[in-house]
Amino acid sequence: MTSPSMDIATAAGRLQALANPARLRIYEILSQAGDEGMTVGSVQDLLGIRASTLSHHLKMLVLAGLVTQTRTATRLVCRPNHDAMDGLFSYLARECRRVPQRGATC
Repeated sequence: MTSPSMDIATAAGRLQALANPARLRIYEILSQAGDEGMTVGSVQDLLGIRASTLSHHLKMLVLAGLVTQTRTATRLVCRPNHDAMDGLFSYLARECRRVPQRGATC
């Protein structure tokens, strides 16, 4: 379910998180992994980047609400938050595609 009350700060934060090519690729990889998600190690293997770099990018996606993480024993599984992405799409469609009005945000 999408959030009809997304504010401009939340939308901007999500767009900022996705504006980095590595983070956009991570979100794409996680989306393709399906509902079971993917371990951090598997994402690292696919991207071929250092663990610290991946950790930084994942942290930014988590803080933006675009990725969730679940720890199971020693495994950290990441999943895309499709509801958050759908909310962002809805916000953009609602606020940035309509006929510009006085005080519009886009």
